[in-house]
Amino acid sequence: MEKTDTGKGSPVKILGIVGSLRKGSFNKALMRLALELVPDGAQLEVFDLEGIPPFSQDFEAQPPERVKEFKIKIRAADAILIATPEYNYSVPGILKNAIDCASRPYGDNAFDGKPVALMGASIGMLGTARAQYHLRQSFVFLNMFPINRPEVMVAFADKKVDQSGNLTDETTRKLVKQLVENLVTWTRKLTTQGQG
Repeated sequence: MEKTDTGKGSPVKILGIVGSLRKGSFNKALMRLALELVPDGAQLEVFDLEGIPPFSQDFEAQPPERVKEFKIKIRAADAILIATPEYNYSVPGILKNAIDCASRPYGDNAFDGKPVALMGASIGMLGTARAQYHLRQSFVFLNMFPINRPEVMVAFADKKVDQSGNLTDETTRKLVKQLVENLVTWTRKLTTQGQG
């Protein structure tokens, strides 16, 4: 794990990743809400997964520029925040592909040791629960450190986003605020323990 100074004097740098390319994505709306609610002492930058090609082991040692850029952004971040849809009871292909690209070749996993928080929105009543639990399985192999609470699983998202694409649900707002604050606290805690 790369050491990063996240003491009280320096902001916690969070990289946001949205597992959807759709312009009107509910999860992009969720990430915009997180941007609005970032606490003092933290910064959130969002990386757009558009342009990351399908993973092939034939090219993992010499990845495309977009993958190189993604890995640089991940390594520069102190923590990761993921907003994911749920497709077919699981993780969207675009997000899983991006994770595969950034974690290869073996021994060059950009996610190694990173604190991570998850959130997701869907039109179903489980609000991306299955996709989030599948991602947590991947975090084990990636050697990431997820926070457990709050679980931000926004159900019936189509009823909670206005015509301008803004999330208007007050409960969701409170949960996202708490999630980002907890991620910042967790990141500082892990950094302090690592420097022990």
